[in-house]
Amino acid sequence: MTEKIFVFMRNVRILFIIGCFASINIHAQAPSVDLAAIKTVVIDAGHGGKDPGCLGATSQEKHVCLTMALKLGNMIKKNYPNVKVIYTREKDVFVELDDRAKIANQSKADLFICIHANAAGAAAVGTETYVLGLHKSESQQKIAERENSAIYLEDDKGEKYKDFDLSPDAIIARQLQLAYYLDQSILFASMLQAEFKKIGRYDRGVKQAGFLVLYKTTMPSVLIETGFLTNPTEEKFLSNDDSQTKMASSMFSAFESYKNELEGITSKTENKPVVPKEIKKDLKIEDYNAGNVSFKVQIETSDSKISLTDKKFIGVKVEEYQQNNLYKYTTGDFQNDISGAKKLQTEMRTKGFQHAFVVAFIDGERISIEKAIKLAEK
Repeated sequence: MTEKIFVFMRNVRILFIIGCFASINIHAQAPSVDLAAIKTVVIDAGHGGKDPGCLGATSQEKHVCLTMALKLGNMIKKNYPNVKVIYTREKDVFVELDDRAKIANQSKADLFICIHANAAGAAAVGTETYVLGLHKSESQQKIAERENSAIYLEDDKGEKYKDFDLSPDAIIARQLQLAYYLDQSILFASMLQAEFKKIGRYDRGVKQAGFLVLYKTTMPSVLIETGFLTNPTEEKFLSNDDSQTKMASSMFSAFESYKNELEGITSKTENKPVVPKEIKKDLKIEDYNAGNVSFKVQIETSDSKISLTDKKFIGVKVEEYQQNNLYKYTTGDFQNDISGAKKLQTEMRTKGFQHAFVVAFIDGERISIEKAIKLAEK
């Protein structure tokens, strides 16, 4: 009897050891969750080839845009070698609008940056960044029409777009389809404008219009109007190599802040953190009280209200807040604890919320992650 018990216990120990090794092997082979929010960026230099774009006294939009696009791409490659940078064009060639969007979609880009220059009266000045939406002024409509007119230079003279619907109803429907991406587009656009303002550029704001190239992309996408070539002073600025480097550097700083915002980390550079206008205005660290920073994980964004008991949220306790006319849904609440929020972010992504990212609040208002970390440390 004693011998049988000994044999039984020995077999149990053997099975336990085998099980441990099997468990170790399973964990060793399990794929790790990549928390990088941006793996691929597509940079689109507007116009090109037979399409010069806007004309200044001595400059052409296609050249100005290409130079800034290449400078921006090189900065991203140098500082983030793991981020894949794809250009829609790297030289003076004509690329159809439809193909620009296809390049971004087929490469599964996480961000689409379209770079343009503007045209208006000789006194017009400043930068503005567009996201997809309904134009709110005649000037915004004209800009979209001018940029969309490139289709008539295509081989079929725009024939393939003849049934393309850019009516208000169609744009609203498209916004609903891309609600999450629109939210992120607005965030990035706000950061771009904040960076341009830092180098002395007049801030014309974040705007919406029905650009074809934005309509057809399926990721956060912006179209930057870097300035007015029809203004002699602006043309001189945009045609100057040092100024083009400044503009590209501003775009890069916004890119970095946007990337870090999504990933919940502090900036690699010594630049001051960018706080988008839609999040918080003109407040410094000293304006806040320490000790009440709340880190949460945003998992969903919608143009319309979603029930907190919706089937997509089964098993997840969620809260709702509103921003930029959108409904946003978070889970978790970590007081002064970003590491806990980042662990939950990983968990949410493994549960299917692939775009989950950490956001921060203080006194019920959303603030930038970088500012929140400094406050939590304070």
